[in-house]
Amino acid sequence: MTDRELTAAGIADARLRADYTRCRRLNAQHGKTYFLATRLLPVERRPAVHALYGFARWADEIVDDLGTEAPAAERATALAALHADLSAGLRHGHSDHAVVRAVADTARRYAIAPALFDEFMASMRSDLVVTDYPTYDDLYAYMRGSAAAIGLQMLPVLGTVVPREEAAPRAASLGVAFQLTNFLRDVGEDLDRGRVYLPADLLAAHGADRALLEWCRATGRTDRRVTAALRETERLTRRVYARAAPGIALLDPVSRPCVRTAFVLYGGILDAVAADGYAVLHRRAVVPRRRRAGVALRGLTAALAARAAAGLPVRARALRGVRSVRARGERGVRGAAGRATDPEPDVTTHAADTPAGETPGVPAGGAPGTPAGESTRRVG
Repeated sequence: MTDRELTAAGIADARLRADYTRCRRLNAQHGKTYFLATRLLPVERRPAVHALYGFARWADEIVDDLGTEAPAAERATALAALHADLSAGLRHGHSDHAVVRAVADTARRYAIAPALFDEFMASMRSDLVVTDYPTYDDLYAYMRGSAAAIGLQMLPVLGTVVPREEAAPRAASLGVAFQLTNFLRDVGEDLDRGRVYLPADLLAAHGADRALLEWCRATGRTDRRVTAALRETERLTRRVYARAAPGIALLDPVSRPCVRTAFVLYGGILDAVAADGYAVLHRRAVVPRRRRAGVALRGLTAALAARAAAGLPVRARALRGVRSVRARGERGVRGAAGRATDPEPDVTTHAADTPAGETPGVPAGGAPGTPAGESTRRVG
């Protein structure tokens, strides 16, 4: 966490600043797509997102850390202790746990309902005992806590232009879409953990089942029935994205580029899975770095324009990064995208300082880039 972000967020206490910094490190290390999109938010909102991610990641590690042989009962005890610590932190604002202190502070600042954290923890507990799901309805009951609740936790941080309850169903759907994407990408890894997040009835409709998935994983071979089921899972996930998409316009304009960028990047994972022949039982599909950088740069351009329109300061260094890419063409996309989204302090400009005829962050004669359409499985 940079001092600039923490100061902008009004986080002054030294220990709390260190807590948020720890959460940011978790996001940067484990949630590359999520972290990249977060950097498009106004600086004062980023710490809250890192805290929410950090807590979800911490719980996820208790459930799924493959580097430990801790039995399920021990993990259940650790998860219960974390939940109790969180509940006390949400009530009283105190905890001995750095990540809990940060997320409790975020919940207080943004009035995030404690029930959303309870729903999330209930799904985490179920992962210790539930290994598959007979139907999509059964899977959705799990995702209501593990994914929809995350989207709803994020909503107060992102802000809305409509009453929050109007935007809530779309935010929940987006959380579910992101998690379904991760489930499809991570089928093989989840099998290694003893779990299947593809509904059994969807598999059966294509002549597949858990045993066939395990056979494919063990032998390194493919089967057309499994491929058909994976393709159907992709179609199902894209339908959830379609339900979520109208919700982006309901968000605070300065938050839309962040969410739109995440929307496109996660959708790109589906594209990568399909392009790789649905070989998710044998390797993880990845979005090419060049595409990620291009999407991030378009998001940055839109974010700068939104900030300028809202009268917020726009960093001159970011403007130079965007213009540099436009001048040099695609060869400069990756390097400039990284420099332009670098959150370290730099010279700042305002809309009034922008040359006549230009919108901050938008090349002259152009419009903000708006896309057409690695981490914990529960967050990103």
